[in-house]
Amino acid sequence: MAPSLAFWAFPTETGAKTAAYVSRVGLGFPALGIFLALRYHTQGLGITAPFAMASVVGFIANVPLNYMLIFGAWGAPELGAEGCGLATAASMWISTIIIFLYILTARSIQPYLPDRWFDRPDWSRIAEILAVGFPVGLTFFLETGVFSAITLLIATLGDSAVAAHQIAINVWDVFYIPMISIGSAMATRMGHAIGAQNAHGVRMALRVGAALSTLIGLLAMLLLLLFPDAIIGAYTQSGDIRDLALRLLRLAALFIMIDVVQIVGSFVLRAYKETRFPFLVVTLSYWGLALPLGYLLAIHWGDGNPEGTVDFWYTTILGIAVAAALITWRVRRILRALD
Repeated sequence: MAPSLAFWAFPTETGAKTAAYVSRVGLGFPALGIFLALRYHTQGLGITAPFAMASVVGFIANVPLNYMLIFGAWGAPELGAEGCGLATAASMWISTIIIFLYILTARSIQPYLPDRWFDRPDWSRIAEILAVGFPVGLTFFLETGVFSAITLLIATLGDSAVAAHQIAINVWDVFYIPMISIGSAMATRMGHAIGAQNAHGVRMALRVGAALSTLIGLLAMLLLLLFPDAIIGAYTQSGDIRDLALRLLRLAALFIMIDVVQIVGSFVLRAYKETRFPFLVVTLSYWGLALPLGYLLAIHWGDGNPEGTVDFWYTTILGIAVAAALITWRVRRILRALD
């Protein structure tokens, strides 16, 4: 971990804390894998509420665990960043254990559980799942990876830059999660309709999903444009951070509205088991365009000041716009077959 972090030229203290956190939060990744497998299995059946409750319980548990392990409360050791990673990993395991117990005991799910948990590999079924799922996993990895890489690059521009960027990203994430949830539900309903060869059901699911996602995007845009000072004030009172965060929130409003198109289109393609195309689009638009262009403008050609954060957001918006346009083109071609 240390050599990879050294690449980003963090200050010594920041690098040490980052390494400590990452090394401990990784202990929760096996739990995350199990949780997601169980979640998507039952999501295909239209059962989602138990997973929401398990996630909420894990999130709530994360708060006292963080306080206990970061600051050494209630007799626990004071571990700082390492404790934060351990608390996050523990909350992942808590959510997974809760949902695993639910899966084993819920009568509605019993007919869909395997007769034997351990059996010979079904290579044809494994190949089918990998053909659809592997590109989805790579796409998710590339999406989260590019934002992580941008954040790490912005960290080299100073504390004000990374703080303002984090405010904008956090606010965007608040609205991104419900849009992803709507998209996932839309893809599930579309998948059921596709399996039943119900063209009307496919169109209806798409209309409802697109309408709800657009509504969330419009709400986000209005809040970011009308109440930016109140949002930033909840994070910091620093004048330097505030001025930069104000510009980023305006850009985030535009980003969210473009992202609505990309999210809806991506989940439509997923319902049709079209997963390779979004992977290629993300690779091109984020890693081939947004990240290198942002690096050139903000760091290579820039003077290393916090204003470079704005350049990264400009190029990220360009990347998401290209992705939205390409995915929309592909969706339109697929939906013409319904006519």
